[in-house]
Amino acid sequence: MNEGVEWALHSCLNLAWIGPERAVTAARLAAYHELPAPYLNKQLQALTRAGILSSASGPKGGFRLARPLDRITLMDVVTAIEGPDEAFRCTEIRQQGPGAGPAPGYAAECAIAGAMGAAELAWRRELAARTLDGVREQAERQAPAAPDRIRRWFANV
Repeated sequence: MNEGVEWALHSCLNLAWIGPERAVTAARLAAYHELPAPYLNKQLQALTRAGILSSASGPKGGFRLARPLDRITLMDVVTAIEGPDEAFRCTEIRQQGPGAGPAPGYAAECAIAGAMGAAELAWRRELAARTLDGVREQAERQAPAAPDRIRRWFANV
């Protein structure tokens, strides 16, 4: 998983704490965590295409959440950034090299592919079961001053 997922998740929480009345530019969101703005903008555009964020251009333009945090799952964000493809792709290397046997011996799924597929399914189910609102609640328990600090920082434009 690339770092864009982490950046996207933090950006969503920051936008939630800033509030729906204010759009924030990619450059400003990037500046808060000292991230490269063009790369973060790509992540924000992916979130917009997925319907997680909305964007507007112009002097008051920028990004906002398109729906409440309790309607955005971690899987929504991961899929928006990483795409829907499986993380593990079996290329059937067991059928290559000096250890390869006759083709009928490979009728059953590779044990490694099966194990990785089961693990990925569990991972995807867990991400789909967790919303950003739950993450927000945990973040606020761990750092109660964070929302106000973030709001103040973004208000000083």
